[in-house]
Amino acid sequence: MRFGVVQHDIVWEDRAANFARLAPLVARAAGAGAEFVLLSETFSTGFSMTPGIGEPEGGPSAQFLVEQAATHGVWVAGSCPEVAPGGDLPYNSFVLAGPDGTVHRYRKLHPFTHGGEHERFRAGEKPVTVEVGGLRVTPFVCYDLRFADVFWHAALDTDVYLVTANWPAARRLHWQTLLQARAIENQAYVVGCNRVGTAGDGTGHAGDSRIVSPMGELLATAAGVETVLVADVDPAEVTATRERLQFLADRR
Repeated sequence: MRFGVVQHDIVWEDRAANFARLAPLVARAAGAGAEFVLLSETFSTGFSMTPGIGEPEGGPSAQFLVEQAATHGVWVAGSCPEVAPGGDLPYNSFVLAGPDGTVHRYRKLHPFTHGGEHERFRAGEKPVTVEVGGLRVTPFVCYDLRFADVFWHAALDTDVYLVTANWPAARRLHWQTLLQARAIENQAYVVGCNRVGTAGDGTGHAGDSRIVSPMGELLATAAGVETVLVADVDPAEVTATRERLQFLADRR
């Protein structure tokens, strides 16, 4: 399967502007043959913790993903602030929309306490793995990347990890290194999408989106500008890597 990563800037707290910005970029990725298109964390609002920023589950951001998936006949995914029925605070919700209208959700497990996210967002409960075109896909959101144990626990059922982010430029080396580490230690692909530009709170973002092989090789990378990158992901390569180097069975 060919994955496309849309590395993009975000208009602060302006969903309509971001939908207009992203639609041609999704079309560009699909035009390059991508069958799965990944957008950034909080792609429609930026990483805002303004009270009331949440939208209903299945709201405008999720609908944008569903519409883009249907329009282009591909999977489209990214995270957005969603309030579950009966809830108060939103989840940082990773939404995966399929071309047939299928929708899956993963809720970010680790709110970013250092930035106060735990005060404005609810924590999710468990990882989610979705089968997409013969691939076992496990999504995570930004800060989750620092917690190797959840990646380890999902490894045997995962061919490709998706990591969507608003990772700050000040810690860009951590982002780059951890994406490769998660691929190497789990012998799985990692597809990482990070935003570029300066957020409404002044935080700068360097992008550095990348697609990493099960051996840690960089299959596609991006610098600090809006762009689309693509690379092919093959579950047979995951199987072959794990058979050739049988490391996972030695975990204790």
